[in-house]
Amino acid sequence: MIRKLTDDDRQALLAFLGQAPALNLFLIGDVENFGFEQDFQEIWGEFDSADGRLKAALLRYEHNYLPYADGPFDVDGFAELMLRDDRLEMLSGSSDLVAQFRELMSFRKEKKLFFAELTSLNEAGDRSPHAGASVRRAEISDVEAVCTLMDGIEEFETNPDSMRSGMRRSLETGTGRTYLIERDGHVAATASTAAENSLSAMVIGVATHPDYRGQGLATSVVRKLCADVVQEGRSLCLFYDNPKAGTIYKRIGFRDIGFWTMMYK
Repeated sequence: MIRKLTDDDRQALLAFLGQAPALNLFLIGDVENFGFEQDFQEIWGEFDSADGRLKAALLRYEHNYLPYADGPFDVDGFAELMLRDDRLEMLSGSSDLVAQFRELMSFRKEKKLFFAELTSLNEAGDRSPHAGASVRRAEISDVEAVCTLMDGIEEFETNPDSMRSGMRRSLETGTGRTYLIERDGHVAATASTAAENSLSAMVIGVATHPDYRGQGLATSVVRKLCADVVQEGRSLCLFYDNPKAGTIYKRIGFRDIGFWTMMYK
């Protein structure tokens, strides 16, 4: 049985998601930070008909969807829920799980990424030659400048309006943070977190303006962001598909723990 979840389901849902906290970072963060009564967020659960145990969950955040299950689940039922949204933009999740939707839903593009986690900073790792660059934490007034940089980078598939509203909301609510380096009056490099929760945070939006690449600026931003989050007693996760970027992340302290797939309508 699939039904929409409410705050009465909070304890059971968080216990279920806590079986795989890294994989469920987004789900845990969005439940802790936004709950069940937001217009931009809904969560459904599938319950075992025999014992009533929660066996799968599906998150809608804006028009992006993220499923999780710890075994067989009602793929058709979850697909039907997503297809009711005529503004569906993206389905993402653990690669093995998301693959089960391929024959039920059509997507224009699919991206498979390495999924990595950092629990402690590698202080002995190679440092950027620009490690002393002026990295600062972004404010609400910086949102447009940061998003303008990301607009010009092909790999960022997010709708521009959704990107801006999402970043603004994360800064306003404290559910995410953005760090940046400026050069010549423009944002030259940036990195953000999303879905910050009591245990962890996701690193997203790592970007460098083409005119400033090869200078180690993004490495400086990510290292500073990670150092601050780890100092707070939390771990970090991120996705990457570029082996060169993966090498840089591993020098900072990340290790691969699996694969993540994003499928775009």
